[in-house]
Formats: sequence, C-alpha cells, structure tokens
Amino acid sequence: MGTRSGPNKWLVAVTVMIPTFIEILDMTVVNVSLTHIQGSLSAGLDEVTWVLTSYMVSNAIVIPMSGWLAARFGRRRYLLFSVGLFTASSFACGSATSLGMLLLFRVFQGVGGGGLQPLSNAILLETFPPEEHGKAMAMFGMGVVFAPILGPILGGWITDNWTWRWIFYINIPVGVLSMFMIMLFIEDPPYLRDRGSRIDVLGIALLIVGLGCLQLVLDRGERLDWFASPFIRNTAVLSASALVLFVMTELRRPNPVVDLRVFRDRSFALGNLVLFLGFFAFFASLVLLPVYVQKLMGYTPWWAGWVLAPGGVSSLVMMPITARLLQKVDGRRLLFVGLAINAYALHLMSRFSLEADFMTILWPRVVQGFGLALFFVPVATLSVTSIPKEKMGNATGVFNLLRNLGGSFGVAVLTTELARRTQFHHFRLTEHLTPYDLPFQQALERMRGWLALHGGMGHGFGQALGLVYGELNRQAYMLAFNDAFYLDAFFFVVPVFLVFLMRKADPDAAGPVSVH
Repeated sequence: MGTRSGPNKWLVAVTVMIPTFIEILDMTVVNVSLTHIQGSLSAGLDEVTWVLTSYMVSNAIVIPMSGWLAARFGRRRYLLFSVGLFTASSFACGSATSLGMLLLFRVFQGVGGGGLQPLSNAILLETFPPEEHGKAMAMFGMGVVFAPILGPILGGWITDNWTWRWIFYINIPVGVLSMFMIMLFIEDPPYLRDRGSRIDVLGIALLIVGLGCLQLVLDRGERLDWFASPFIRNTAVLSASALVLFVMTELRRPNPVVDLRVFRDRSFALGNLVLFLGFFAFFASLVLLPVYVQKLMGYTPWWAGWVLAPGGVSSLVMMPITARLLQKVDGRRLLFVGLAINAYALHLMSRFSLEADFMTILWPRVVQGFGLALFFVPVATLSVTSIPKEKMGNATGVFNLLRNLGGSFGVAVLTTELARRTQFHHFRLTEHLTPYDLPFQQALERMRGWLALHGGMGHGFGQALGLVYGELNRQAYMLAFNDAFYLDAFFFVVPVFLVFLMRKADPDAAGPVSVH
C-alpha cells in the first residue's frame, strides 16, 4: 500500500501533542496546590493526597487499553472522546465544592487523559515516514520531558496569583481547540476501521484490579510504612495475583485487550526495560532535587521549580538535534551516550553539600537535560523499529505504561531509601555526641559563646545543644540525599549493558506508513 495524501504531518503532530502536553502537565501541576485545596475543601493532609492518587490510578489503567479501545471504536472517535472527557472533567474539578466531588472528577479526568499519550505516540510514528521517526519521537519527547518540569512552576504561579481552581480551568480552552483540530486533521487509518471482536471482559477486569492496586501500593506505600501496613500488604498481594492471571490469560486469547506477544520482538522488550530503568531514575531525581533545595537550602517552591527548569530547556534544545543525529548515527550509540551522561549528572548531584550555591545545583540539571534527549529519542525509536503499523497502537500503550510505572517505582523506592538512609546517618552521627568527644565539646562551647554575644538566655547550654543537634539532623539528611542520588545513578548504568543487544534502527524494516 502506498503513501496516501492527507493533512500536513506537522499539523497532525501539533494536533495530537497539544492535549498530550496538557494531560502530562496535569500529573504534576496539582502537586504544589495541595495545601490550598486542603484549606479550601476542609480536608486532612492524608485525604487531600488522594487528589493525586485517584488521577494516577485511573490513568494507569486506561493507558495499556488505549490500543484496543482505538481499534474497537475508531482512533479518531476515541481521541475525540478522550479529549472531551478530559476537558469536561477539568471544568468539573475546578467547580468541585467537596473533596469527594473532586476525587470523583479526577478519576474521570484520568480516564480521559489515559489514552492521549499512547494515541499521540502511535499517530506520530504512523504519520512520519520511518526515516523520520527520530523527529516524531523528539516532538513527543518534548512533551513527555518538559511538561512534568513546567507543571510545578505553572501550578505555583496560578495558585499564588489566581486560585487553585484555575489549574483545572486552563485546560478548557486548550481542550476545545484540540477537539476542533482533531476533527479537521485526524483520520482513522484503513487497517483500524470496522474492526470488531469479542470483548475481553476477564482481561479488562484483571487489568483494572492489577494496575489499580499496583498504583495504590506505589502512591501510598511510603506514607503507610509499606508492608507494615495491612492495607499495603493486602493490596500488593491482590495486585500481584491479578497481574499474573492477566498475563496468563492474555497470552492465550486470540484478541486480547493488551497483546503481550509484542514482547517477542527483542528490540521492543529490551527497549521497554531500558525505558523503565531510565524513567525510574529520571522521575526520582525530579522529586528528590526540589525536596533537597527546599528542606536543606531554604529555597521557596518557586525557586525550587526554577532549579528544574534549565534541565527542561536543555532537553528541548537537544531533542531536535538528537533527531537529526539519528539519521546519520547508529541510535544505539546515541542511547549509550545518553545513559552515560544521565549517570554522570546524577553522580554530580551525589556530591552536593550544604554549602552548594545555585549554579552548583543548576549545572547537573542542565547536563541531565542534554543526556535525557539523547536517551529518550533513541530508545523510543529503536523500540518500535520493527513493529508493524497495525500493532503500533498496542505497542505504544505498553510503552507508555512502562514509562509511567518506571517513574512511579522510582519515586517510591528512592523516597523510601532517602528516609532509611537519613535514619542510618542520624544514628551514626549521634554516636559522637557524647561528653567525651572533643570536637563535640568544642562545637558546643563555640555555640554557647555565639549565643552569649547574641542575647542567649542564661548560660545557653540547652540552646547550644539544640542548635548542634539541629545541624546534625541537616548533615544526616544531606548524606542521605548523597546516597539516594548515587543509587539513582546506578539505574542509568545498568541499561548500558543492554543497549547493543537491541537491533539497529532500519527505516525500511517497517515498510510504508499511512499518513493521517
């Protein structure tokens, strides 16, 4: 089948990336507004965090099903439905008058947004010819990488200057514009039209239970002390059981809701593993770095956001350059370099101290941004290089699910490791706080003298001891961050050994691609 004429590929790209960017933005834009939502709706701190969890759970469930849903109902129709539901739910979230209403509408928002990432990914890969897949993935990567970084900055500014409700209302004009553009520029490819099959009810049920429970474990585990909590233990067992049964069931069905046979392709399987580990480390660093600068360096949330922003800018600059390089250089070599640069950036973060200035903190993020472009564009391109176009929707659904799960696992593991290493270093440092330790006695005397000069009450012994102990806590926390960043770097090193087991990208392997 030859290439047929249709809308300009760049118009198609802009059409699918606008709602996708907003949907990814919504994953992080709410984070900085939780305290405002808590006060406005009279909710407890633990209750209001469900605003994040409810969205992530429903989003995770829909992502792998998006390929099947698009094939069943038509990609254009399903895309319109997703954007419409996301837009309507955004208005409802902004208008919510109770926490229960907000949580319900966030679930609907997650359902609407879940299909946007894999659908836009598949449409981009099918719209651009195989030799330009690097360009397509560079454009997709701009949204995937920059939106989570922009989210906290934009959310903080909107909340401070308007109200938290506007972080949802801003989605409405964008959603309406997106629906208008979809009707103009998106068409169903012939191989997805009029495809009907028996609905895989059991597979859908197992997927909902398995992924829903898994996301609950990852989002709530650290807060509930993991397996010390009966809720986490029971939810984890239920998730594992449902996912095992899901895999066994789907491999036997002729028309599964998620076709896991796509993992028979070696490059796709290895690419997803590399992607999972890479986003495990990337998203963990996005969470750890703002906490570090706010808790230890005294930065405001606004300035913490600007620590992350230059890394997003360097990624935006490097994405199109990487796409051009992919046309001339073996993608596996670029991926190798990208992994190495990311590991080096996290190694630089592991060397932070309490005396680090703004530029010292900023530079590793800039380096990481360059490395992230060299990581994401090649791995996204190499993974699907031999996937047939009729299976692209299913493959991108799985690909985006594992990317999101990698981020969720990374945040869960590294925040837990941070807490445990803080306890470890605190215990080791307090071993020296004894009357027989000369450096401790000298520090205590210096602190008492300083307090005496600055109006300390009485002899100042208790105050001096409190200040020394407070400094010890900061040092323990700093050492724990060093350990966490160092461990994070390890997850960019491991995939290095898998890169050259993947197939070299062959533009002619996938055959001609229909343009929307």
